[in-house]
Amino acid sequence: MPKGEGKLVAQNKKAYHDYFIEDTYETGIVLQGTEIKSIRAGRANLRDSFARVQNGEVFLHNMHVSPYEQGNRFNHEPLRTRKLLLHKKEISKLIGITKEQGYSLVPLKLYLKNGYAKLLLGVAKGKKMYDKREDLKKKDAKREIERAFRDRQKV
Repeated sequence: MPKGEGKLVAQNKKAYHDYFIEDTYETGIVLQGTEIKSIRAGRANLRDSFARVQNGEVFLHNMHVSPYEQGNRFNHEPLRTRKLLLHKKEISKLIGITKEQGYSLVPLKLYLKNGYAKLLLGVAKGKKMYDKREDLKKKDAKREIERAFRDRQKV
């Protein structure tokens, strides 16, 4: 997502820890009226959500959008399956990629852009346990270097 575009509503930080993100796609989402109102209020969660290609279309599963407080009996179901909007070429690319062993479609960010809800969808390959440990070691080392540099500047 380029700087200055859109308001970030939800981010899937765990995806960056559990997967190597190979490629990303910006997708639209088919929503009901009360869903977009809840998303604008920041009441969405991407944890444990995933996307799947079915019948030549891409669907998002397990994204939680809280029911709208001012909604009535026409309120939406929080965990319903939502259709993602992509170009046909992009969908055919995703079909080819997901048929390979170990690749999956993971939602990374949900944001508002020009009044529309957009989802940043990542093509991801799962990390092994030793990869996760290696990333944590790098992160700790970077934090220690920054701390030492900051302490040196104060003196």
